[in-house]
Amino acid sequence: MVIGGDAAGMSAASQARRLKDPDALEIVAFERGHHASYSACGIPYWVGGDVDGPDQLVARTPEEHRARQIDLRMRTEVTEIDVAGGRVRSRRLPDGQEVWTGYDKLVIATGARPVRPPLPGIDAPGVHGVQTLDDGQALLDTLRQTGGRRAVVVGAGYIGVEMAEALLRRDYQVTLLNRAPEPMTTLDPDMGELVHEAVTGLGVQLVDEAEVTEIRTDVQGRARAVVTSDAEYPADVVVLGIGVRPETALAEAAGLPLGDSGGLLTDQAMRVRGHSDIWAGGDCVEVLDLVAGRQRHVPLGTHANKQGQVIGTNVGGGYATFPGVVGTAVSKVCDLEIARTGLLEAQAREVGFQFVTVRVESTSRAGYFPGAASMTVKMLAERRTGRLLGTQIVGREGAGKRVDVAAVALTAGMTVEQMTALDLGYAPPFSPVWDPVLVAARKATRAVRADAAG
Repeated sequence: MVIGGDAAGMSAASQARRLKDPDALEIVAFERGHHASYSACGIPYWVGGDVDGPDQLVARTPEEHRARQIDLRMRTEVTEIDVAGGRVRSRRLPDGQEVWTGYDKLVIATGARPVRPPLPGIDAPGVHGVQTLDDGQALLDTLRQTGGRRAVVVGAGYIGVEMAEALLRRDYQVTLLNRAPEPMTTLDPDMGELVHEAVTGLGVQLVDEAEVTEIRTDVQGRARAVVTSDAEYPADVVVLGIGVRPETALAEAAGLPLGDSGGLLTDQAMRVRGHSDIWAGGDCVEVLDLVAGRQRHVPLGTHANKQGQVIGTNVGGGYATFPGVVGTAVSKVCDLEIARTGLLEAQAREVGFQFVTVRVESTSRAGYFPGAASMTVKMLAERRTGRLLGTQIVGREGAGKRVDVAAVALTAGMTVEQMTALDLGYAPPFSPVWDPVLVAARKATRAVRADAAG
């Protein structure tokens, strides 16, 4: 039995079906929404017009799952897990009918929910999160119906910045309210400054250190402005990009173990700790950060799909594990690419590392080659050992995916000096002779040596 019909849940169901035929394993899955197996990461690009969604964002339809003998029950919400009895209670949303269904093996893939702070007006019409395809459709409906062209986005992380760009492309005047001193708190502040410059250069009104206190409504009860501690910003539509939290209310009520962030705790086989027949994966779990050595909530579709594969293999009688993550993420705002992997400075300090930092400027191609674009690479390395701790990259075309080199180095536990010898591909249209990541590794190596000598 699977609770949740998106990436982790249906990856688990599909993998289990590959290993076991219907006579050996019956699979029932519950999904409360209108869509299954879709890319939530693509919603900003659908809203911005890059994708003619939502069908293009769906990897496999409910009918396709059912054709593979997976009993996927749409618009059906699980309301209770009875661990002792090995059953769940579900409610069909169209008619409210409730039923108990027994299981031998349970997979929890309930995802995450957008953060909605308890502010006046936060649930007013015209205020939208963007977590599901249903959310994306509701936002598009508002954009088509509203007569105004003013949008306020609350939160300047990945989703907030991507949504600001999407609304700009729909000819909205966009205000981006950011609680932190710089946008993209997944970067160090000095790298966030580069994102600030790019966002404001697009024409977005970016307001840092803005504490939202209220969503003000009109006489019909619709959102008309976002109020901060020192200003008011008119809005015909409000988009929340404040982040997400694990959707684990069901699991908590059932007495299953949760971590500090509220995510389910599992072993490396993605089995819920202390429960031999319950697995969990996706945005509702915490995972091991291989660099920091502690559990973290890292909600990304890449992890969800991998964890689903692991769960499905184990449920289907095989053996697989999910070792952990290094915290890699990449995004863009127009032509500016933003990437990070490993630890930020504050995170490294929090777990007790002493480190050196370097920052270099380079180009995506040989400097003389047409189209060469600038990029900034920042690298953290542990004092004395030189072990790579983190890398951040902000730049134009060809910058973002270079972070994958650092992600592999982090996973392998490499030092920055070892990185300088990596045999990376080179030709003038693709890279300078010294790739920007290796330039940063060389500088970090010198910094480690100088620190040790001093």
